[in-house]
Amino acid sequence: MPNWGGGKKCGVCQKTVYFAEEVQCEGSSFHKSCFLCMVCKKNLDSTTVAVHGEEIYCKSCYGKKYGPKGYGYGQGAGTLSMDKGESLGIKHEEGPSHRPATNPNAAKFAQKIGGSERCPRCSQAVYAAEKVIGAGKSWHKSCFRCAKCGKGLESTTLADKDGEIYCKGCYAKNFGPKGFGFGQGAGALVHSE
Repeated sequence: MPNWGGGKKCGVCQKTVYFAEEVQCEGSSFHKSCFLCMVCKKNLDSTTVAVHGEEIYCKSCYGKKYGPKGYGYGQGAGTLSMDKGESLGIKHEEGPSHRPATNPNAAKFAQKIGGSERCPRCSQAVYAAEKVIGAGKSWHKSCFRCAKCGKGLESTTLADKDGEIYCKGCYAKNFGPKGFGFGQGAGALVHSE
């Protein structure tokens, strides 16, 4: 349909939005007075808006409607809520009830799937918040150090040998080529007679 009246149409009320009252969000225009959460009607700005398709929400209502579901999600630090979102038009589906596993190897299965990996340096569990991957293994950030000098490493500054990690300097000194002209620093390849 042609836009004969000029100007953009508001994403909420579909009326013309003039420059002085325009708020833009993800390519759409809104009146300042229409730029409200679709659920709680709070005023929104660029730091509080969450967009889902053509709909705009405050981050709290967006999290309740589209965020992770279940015990402990959606209300902030320390709050455990059983709100299932019925007030937002969310229909709760009952799934089959939980039954304990009868598999005798369930503990081994849980260790591989639900359990965490072990750090090769300290043999303790490595959780996602503290995980660094290097040499094909998961390490604690505090354990991700050279085995010889203790220097902190990054995935681009390490060398590995026999399951252990080293800084490039220690690796070269201990496992690099030996003999005349190697490992001596600047000018090492100069032969004086």
